[in-house]
Amino acid sequence: MSLHLYNTLTRSVEPFVPASPSGPTLYVCGPTVYNYVHIGNARGPVVFGVLASLLRRRFGGLRYARNITDVDDKINAAAKESGTPISAITDRFAAAYREDMAALGVTGAFAPDMEPAATDHIPQIVAMCERLIADGHAYAAEGHVLFSVASYADYGKLSRRDPEDMLAGARVEVAPYKRDPGDFVLWKPSTDDLPGWDSPWGRGRPGWHIECSAMAEAHLGDTIDIHAGGIDLQFPHHENEVAQSVCAHGGKPFARWWMHNGMLNFGGAKMSKSLGNIEKVHDLVRAHPPEALRYALLSAHYRQPLEWSDAVVDQSVRTLDRLYGTLRDLADVAAQPAIPAGIEAALDDDLNTPQALAEIARIAGEARKAGGDDRARLKSELLGAGLALGLLQQDPAAWFARGASGDDDARIQQLVDERNAAKKSRDFARADAIRDQLANEGILLEDTPAGVRWKHA
Repeated sequence: MSLHLYNTLTRSVEPFVPASPSGPTLYVCGPTVYNYVHIGNARGPVVFGVLASLLRRRFGGLRYARNITDVDDKINAAAKESGTPISAITDRFAAAYREDMAALGVTGAFAPDMEPAATDHIPQIVAMCERLIADGHAYAAEGHVLFSVASYADYGKLSRRDPEDMLAGARVEVAPYKRDPGDFVLWKPSTDDLPGWDSPWGRGRPGWHIECSAMAEAHLGDTIDIHAGGIDLQFPHHENEVAQSVCAHGGKPFARWWMHNGMLNFGGAKMSKSLGNIEKVHDLVRAHPPEALRYALLSAHYRQPLEWSDAVVDQSVRTLDRLYGTLRDLADVAAQPAIPAGIEAALDDDLNTPQALAEIARIAGEARKAGGDDRARLKSELLGAGLALGLLQQDPAAWFARGASGDDDARIQQLVDERNAAKKSRDFARADAIRDQLANEGILLEDTPAGVRWKHA
C-alpha cells in the first residue's frame, strides 16, 4: 500500500506523493514560548514526528520546519509580569520546550531539520507585507498593515466557514482603520516599552499569521507539501496563512496537504491554559516515564480527540512493562531492528498509530510463545516496530530500573534473593514479609520461567 493521508483541504484521504523527486517538505506550527507547554501541545510534535520519520524512510529525504513564535502579546505580558526582558522569557521557554520534546522522544528522525524563529525573519515579513500591498491584497492604516479579506475570493475554503461564522470565530477587533471587520493584522505599531522593528509603516512588530507564512516561504519555498498543526489552528491561523501566502505568491497554492491533530481533553473539556485544565510536560516527564507519555499520545488516532487522564498514563506504563518484559526474556537472542510490513501498512493508512500499537502487541504475544529461530525474527520485528514509533529503544534493565539508583537496585535484588532463599527453606513468613516490604516500596515481583524478577510499579 502506498502512503495515504487525510487532507483537511479536500476532506478526504488521498495517496500522497511529494511535488519534488528530491523529497517532501513539511511545516508544523510550533510553540509560542512564554511558558511551559502542556501535554496537549505535545501531541502534534509527537504525531507529526512519526510522520516525518515515515516520510524520510519512504522518500529518502525530507525538509521539515517547526517554528518558534518568539514575538507575541502573550510573551510581552509575561515579560512585563515578571519584570524581565522579552528575550529572557523566550530563551528560557524555548530551551524548556526543546528539553521537553526531547524527553518525549522527538529527536533524530522524529525531529525537525530547522527551527526558525519569528524574530530572525523580520526582513522577510516586511517584504511579504510590501508585496501584498503592491498587489492590492493589503493596505496600511495608522501604522498597521492589514490583509484585505475581500481581495481573496477563496477565503474560508480551508475551514469551510461562511463569512458570518468567520467573523464570530475570529473574535475580530473592531477598529476604525479597518476597511472590513474581517481584515486581519499583518503588522502593528509598537510602543517604546514593547519589542519593535523599523518598517515602512513605522516602528512595529508582526502579526502572528504572517510570521508562519514568511518562515515557511524562507525555508521551504512558495508551495509546501504538508502543513500540519492542531485542529484549533485551522481557523483563523491556517485560513489566514493560506490567504496571505497564496496572494503573496501570485496565486500559487500554499500547501498541497493540510493535516490537523485532534485536541487532548482533560476533565471533559479541551485542555487549554485559558481554562486552567492543563498538565505541563515539564512536570509530567518528572512524574512518569516519558516513554509512557509518548505511548499514550500515540494510543488514539491523531485526528480524533484523546481523553487524557492518569489512568491512560498508568495503562501505557503497564503495556510498556509487558513489552519490555518480552524483550528482557529475549536478551539471549541477537537481532537487528527490522520494521515489519504490518507496521508500515498501519502508518501508510493515514498514520494509524492505534493499529501500529496493536501490531506491536501481536508481535510481542507471538514472541512470548516462540521458540528456535522464530525468537530472533520476532525480536527483530519488535525492535523495528518500536523504532518506527519511537518506542522500545531502551535497554529493558534501564526501563525496569527507572527512578532507582544503582545502590538501591542492589539492595532490592538482595531482598529478592533473600526471599528466594527463605522460600527454599520453607520460611514462608519471612518470604511474605519481604514481599510486603517491597510492595510498600512500590516494587512488584514477577515469577517467570527464568526466576523471580522485580520492577517498579
